[in-house]
Amino acid sequence: MKLLMLFSLLALAGCAHKISAVHTGEIAPAKSDTAPAPPDSPVAGSVRAEQIRTDCIKGRRLICGRVLKVSPDGLVVESGYTDLLRPPLTQSWVVPGTATASRDPAVLELNEAGTPCIGPVFLTDIPKRPKVNNYDYVIITGYPAGQYAYSPAPGVEKTIRKFSAGLETAVRLKLQAEGQFKAEPPGS
Repeated sequence: MKLLMLFSLLALAGCAHKISAVHTGEIAPAKSDTAPAPPDSPVAGSVRAEQIRTDCIKGRRLICGRVLKVSPDGLVVESGYTDLLRPPLTQSWVVPGTATASRDPAVLELNEAGTPCIGPVFLTDIPKRPKVNNYDYVIITGYPAGQYAYSPAPGVEKTIRKFSAGLETAVRLKLQAEGQFKAEPPGS
């Protein structure tokens, strides 16, 4: 028993010595036996993909709003209709345009994961069913995926935030924008 206590005290003393050494001087970069991965290596790409994935999860928003335009690539949504977040409207990600919903003009978008998104956004990688029409409402989580050029009227172009309903798609789109991920040809 005494031997065990002596061993524990020696171990704690060794730890205390290491901790005090870290706090008394400048922090030196950790030495590594391996060279850092070149920027084009698969290791660097996977590390960057993981960083983007983490950022997408932290930046996710609840897209709850009216569909302004349906395109083959996704939906332009005027988000911020927090009134949609009530049963029975939350039973599906698509709410028919005949539903009554209003937008509170005083609501603000918080910088917290999962909070309702406010303002016009482009939503891609949406579920195939049910079919969405102009002026329907949607309620779905979106992950930040860059920017989208939207033309609300002829001759007018507006840059809006782009979100993806799929996390992996958001990561892929952000990597493509950085030039670190090659797009697969259609049909592969």
